[in-house]
Amino acid sequence: MPNDSRPRVAVLLSESTRAMVLTEESEHRLAGFAEVRAAGGPPSEWDLPSLLDGAVACLTGWGTPPLTAEVLATCPDLRLVAHSAGSIRNLVPQEAIGDRLTVCQAAGVIAESVAELVILQILSALRELAALDRGLRAGATWGELRTRHPGRLLGARTVGVVGASRTGRAVIGLLQAFGGRVVVSDPILTESQAEELGVELVALDTLLSSCDVVTLHAPLLPETRDLLGARELALLPDGALLVNSARGGLIEPEALLAELRSGRISAALDVFPSEPLPADSVWRQLPNAIVSPHTAGHTIDSHARQGVAMVDEIERFLAKEPLRYAVPPDVAGILA
Repeated sequence: MPNDSRPRVAVLLSESTRAMVLTEESEHRLAGFAEVRAAGGPPSEWDLPSLLDGAVACLTGWGTPPLTAEVLATCPDLRLVAHSAGSIRNLVPQEAIGDRLTVCQAAGVIAESVAELVILQILSALRELAALDRGLRAGATWGELRTRHPGRLLGARTVGVVGASRTGRAVIGLLQAFGGRVVVSDPILTESQAEELGVELVALDTLLSSCDVVTLHAPLLPETRDLLGARELALLPDGALLVNSARGGLIEPEALLAELRSGRISAALDVFPSEPLPADSVWRQLPNAIVSPHTAGHTIDSHARQGVAMVDEIERFLAKEPLRYAVPPDVAGILA
């Protein structure tokens, strides 16, 4: 039977998030090798120092309050933060990652879900699925719709991926199954790494001016905010499709609105400058934009996999085994 000699793990998840990412099996596994201390009530009422007292690891996720330097100073036993969501930017101080803390995250698991939606967005736009659906429901004839919306083949397009992040690489893997040309722009990707990925490495301007489809997978950093402004968007060929499932701040909003209103390009957008969108938002009203409510990373299956991945990481850490999803301290500052 388990006893108090088990290492303590603090589960810093709201009740709704815990139910989302921890299946009954994951809960059972975690309780089998750790003494679990779970937070109760709304996160705004949590006493983090008390919850983390004596804990060597904690499981965090969407809605977990920041583990500030002041909080970390009260819990010297804490050595692992297993984040069942993606971004750790506002969760732990960057300077604490490494000597003070090992941090792992489920971004690699979420990337699979995001990549699938990106492919869905691209295919839906290229095949004009929404227009076909609306037309049939409105009573248009088969011949009329087939003539007006013939669609385009993904395998015949050149697709540009901005950012060879985990999500960018997952998208690349799925795109390659269609057989089209894939090019990438990423300031830290080397030629040899691009060759291993099976893509062409090009400058951003070259990518924008030569691709039928452009999909963004860069982190939002001071240097990438408004990465695409009026000048960059003007480089896109007429009829190009711009996909953004990364961060709304990567594109200058007024410049994108101007391009979309002109009808010169189309877009598939899962993220926006400000979220959630008001009911009367202009982004909801654009006929040449497919929009979704920042849902790319959210599927029932990926939620469960995120919990499994982080419970696995905690078990590996306690067994002093190599981790699969650890955040390298030297790149923590440039992660999404």
